[in-house]
Amino acid sequence: MACDLWLVPLVDVLCHSPENPFSEELARYDKALNDAGQPPVPVYSYMPGLSGDVGPIACFDYDALHFLRRAYLLSLQGLEVTPVDALGGDYEQLLEMFEATAQRSHLVWHYDHAGAYVPLDFPQPVVNDELLAGGGPLGSSHGLLRELEFVAPVIGIDPANPPLPPAPPDHHTTLEEPAAPPPPGDGPFAREHHVWLGLHAAATRSLGQGSMIVFS
Repeated sequence: MACDLWLVPLVDVLCHSPENPFSEELARYDKALNDAGQPPVPVYSYMPGLSGDVGPIACFDYDALHFLRRAYLLSLQGLEVTPVDALGGDYEQLLEMFEATAQRSHLVWHYDHAGAYVPLDFPQPVVNDELLAGGGPLGSSHGLLRELEFVAPVIGIDPANPPLPPAPPDHHTTLEEPAAPPPPGDGPFAREHHVWLGLHAAATRSLGQGSMIVFS
């Protein structure tokens, strides 16, 4: 199944519009951030060249996303990271054994089909009952980028000089639609590479232009 990542520019022309389709989500995020002692989601003044248009940034397979999460958890615990062809019971056991660690991870503790990352730096995902009932834990783009840089060498990527990311999808990918496969010849961690590059592009753009990352 395919997973799309979209960038939502946090500019006033979108966020302050009465027709903002993300107004309810942003209100929930602001409340959860306030309860956690964090500032609200930042809203930036319009800048030339940056509109309020929402656009796709990456698309990958759900299983491949879990492959990358598995690699991160194993690496964080100092365990060997080996490539896998399919998700098995060992991944579920890993999540159970290191549940507290997983829940502190911006990369791991996140709903696959909903939720967001915002360009604020907080130590672990923000969560409350309202978020869990809706889009799931709220992640930090800063935290996501740090965790991506940590796991990169384990899967054969130099985080200081990563490869170019794949082109964004040219249409909204439905859940039932297969995601585009990773490029051939990318080694035993090809699927993890593909997801890493998409998430890295999203996190970098989120911080560089003040955008929220949303799953779709």
